[in-house]
Amino acid sequence: MTSDPRPELQGTAQALLDAVLAISSDLDLRSVLTRIVESAAQLTGARYAALGVIGNDGDLVEFVTTGLTEHERALIGDLPRGRGILGLLIDRPQAIRMPVLKDHAQSSGFPPHHPPMTTVLGVPVRIRGTVFGNLYLTEKADGATFTEQDELLVEALASAAGFVIENARAYGLSERRRQWLEASAALADALQPPVDLGGALRQITQAARSVSGARATAVLSYRYDTARTVTADADDLERVTAAIDAIAEPSRTTQGLNAVELAAGSMTALVIPLRAHLAERAALVALFESGQAPQDIEERELLASFADQAALALDRAQAVADREELAVISDRERIARDLHDVVIQRLFATGLQLQGVAMLATDPEVAERLDRAVSDLDLTIRDIRGTIFELQRPRAGSLRAEVRALAREYVPVLHYSPTVRTSGPVDTAVPDAAREQLLPVLREALSNLARHAQAEHAAIEVHVGKSELRLTVTDDGIGLFQDRVESGLRNARRRATAMGGSLELTGLDPRGTSFVWRVPLA
Repeated sequence: MTSDPRPELQGTAQALLDAVLAISSDLDLRSVLTRIVESAAQLTGARYAALGVIGNDGDLVEFVTTGLTEHERALIGDLPRGRGILGLLIDRPQAIRMPVLKDHAQSSGFPPHHPPMTTVLGVPVRIRGTVFGNLYLTEKADGATFTEQDELLVEALASAAGFVIENARAYGLSERRRQWLEASAALADALQPPVDLGGALRQITQAARSVSGARATAVLSYRYDTARTVTADADDLERVTAAIDAIAEPSRTTQGLNAVELAAGSMTALVIPLRAHLAERAALVALFESGQAPQDIEERELLASFADQAALALDRAQAVADREELAVISDRERIARDLHDVVIQRLFATGLQLQGVAMLATDPEVAERLDRAVSDLDLTIRDIRGTIFELQRPRAGSLRAEVRALAREYVPVLHYSPTVRTSGPVDTAVPDAAREQLLPVLREALSNLARHAQAEHAAIEVHVGKSELRLTVTDDGIGLFQDRVESGLRNARRRATAMGGSLELTGLDPRGTSFVWRVPLA
């Protein structure tokens, strides 16, 4: 016994089913919107179709079209904002059909180079009762007007489209969550102690730009109330710097908020505070072309969550640095205590014994030698007490930290972050006189790098040896040129000579320059 074949849908029912299947075959939101527009045009025989996505401010934030060539779109210019007939459907979200568009009271005409359009059918697209956007169809085939059946078909398609768009948005959001979680996990792995702050900030900006799709990202760090450093990831650093300069202290304006949208010159900036408790005040800035910043609250919350993870990583790095500094301080205090309680007391007791032996000595030469030994012990005790004082005296600041801060200060003009290395007791063995000379010399070297070197990388090394302080700055730039005028370099050379040191400036093979400034340590 054979069953009758399943009857096939005919006419408009089949066309509607095909249209629903077409828009349901993809999960990428942009592809879904394009399929909806194309299906609506095919379903009604319209030459042109568009789907306008409505933003939080009630204007159109996206306009997906079919029927227009790329050249025609370019000639028309910016996408519409939702005025005229487009705005009518936004203000009153219900289906509209017009046989002659220009005859309507709200018709505002078309921009130059726009193709002529007469008949119009508009239908809202809703997601859970909220209007997501509007479908606009114009120019039905053969100059006919849109019918009531066309309206019913497009309304049915719009109803199905709402569910498809919701699924695509949910899928897209889950993908974005996955990407941000992976970026946060990769950031946590990359910023394991010990952490270089400059490298950490570069990791943050690179990860944020990669996932957010921003044209550029930057971290603005604020030391005290005025000093500001910028670490950026961008193709056009000059434009990014100009955009950031247009932002007024974002770390203050965004305090306590997840994300704030600010005008930044020709760009739009999403500014998110890095809510660290130990690290410096900072803010993460994501720069987009004007009007293209993400509007979804979920998207902004994901970016804010990433910023919180970055702040935790910076806090951990700062905590490790503080712990290491505390360990050094504790060790210095222990050494000072042992020198005072053990070494000095033993030397003092030995001196007393030698003085007693000298009083008993009958040979004048022996007595004189014993007295000299006691004098040497007294001198040694005074030297040790001076060392104890140096160990226990709190320094005004860390020379290591000041060198790194100065290197970060020049990142915006160098367009890269110099590598900084220190070796030896930089924070304890460099006298104030040498310290006061080293920082201006380093500033002069970095300034020359920025103005003349045309380098892509530079390295700074501060080495404290047994008898010498040495500052070395190397780069991979164009090297030395013959007719150079040494104005700032002459000052650096004089600073070295005044302390009995020297400045050596040599070319490197195959390219680059070596700047070596050295002074003796007492």
